[in-house]
Amino acid sequence: MQDRVALKEEVKALLKERNAIMLAHNYQRDEVQEAADITGDSLALSQAAAESEAKVIVFCGVHFMAESAAILSPRKTVILPRMDAGCPMADMITPEDLVKEKEKRPGVPVVAYVNTSAAVKALSDICCTSANAVKVVDSLPEDRVYMIPDRNLSHYVSLRSKKKMEWWDGYCPTHERLKVEEVLKAREENKDALFVCHPECSPEVVKLADHVCSTSGMYKFAKATQAKTLIIGTEMGILYKLRKENPDKRFVLPSRSLICPNMKLTTLDDVAESLREMKNIVTVSEDIREKAKAALDRMLKVPRDF
Repeated sequence: MQDRVALKEEVKALLKERNAIMLAHNYQRDEVQEAADITGDSLALSQAAAESEAKVIVFCGVHFMAESAAILSPRKTVILPRMDAGCPMADMITPEDLVKEKEKRPGVPVVAYVNTSAAVKALSDICCTSANAVKVVDSLPEDRVYMIPDRNLSHYVSLRSKKKMEWWDGYCPTHERLKVEEVLKAREENKDALFVCHPECSPEVVKLADHVCSTSGMYKFAKATQAKTLIIGTEMGILYKLRKENPDKRFVLPSRSLICPNMKLTTLDDVAESLREMKNIVTVSEDIREKAKAALDRMLKVPRDF
């Protein structure tokens, strides 16, 4: 493993040489977020890359995120530094699974969380993010909705929408690991703290939250709140930017289990190697891309609430 300072300089030089933009999801390692041109939520990153002049997109995240970038930027080269960086929740539903579920519910629109493969998005009517899921569901004219793949986000939406909802029984293993007892213990140890959590957490944990939002929402909430201590119910990678943007505040992780092994696979060494060799390129076939993009485009017409 080469000297870290030299490695950072090499990555910077390679990005310039390749006319590339480096994106890092909020859950990535600190060193990766530090080196990135843009950090953020998965879809926002793909949108930013599509709007940029870069010819190459280096997406430091997981596979479905790189696919989303390829869907929105078909003329650009999309690199995923670690091809083995997947999303267990996205993998919990296949196109074959969704076809069967649709057959059971003719005429019922499918709302796909962006944490799904391109092939699954292509079979869906509209996509959503954790930030706009309620608005997306409410925007549909039908009374019934089928949501995939996250049962926890779906349950959260069902409590805030008048739609009759059913959903696939998938989940994020990382958020699912956060337990009620751990949150209560963190509150006991931090009496004046507010608990902020992601809607991918279990319903029991979400009930305890003072505020529920996406990762981008957490950044905004942290800046706006008067509270000096926040207990954070999402993957630990978010702490890098929270602490950087709010040096006067404390951020407490209620559980050591809030770490996504897939999000932590990517290192700066991987970024450099993929750029040197222009390897680990993610592509989406045109027939799937067009259908998946249609589902994303429908979502983008719905006002977002971050």
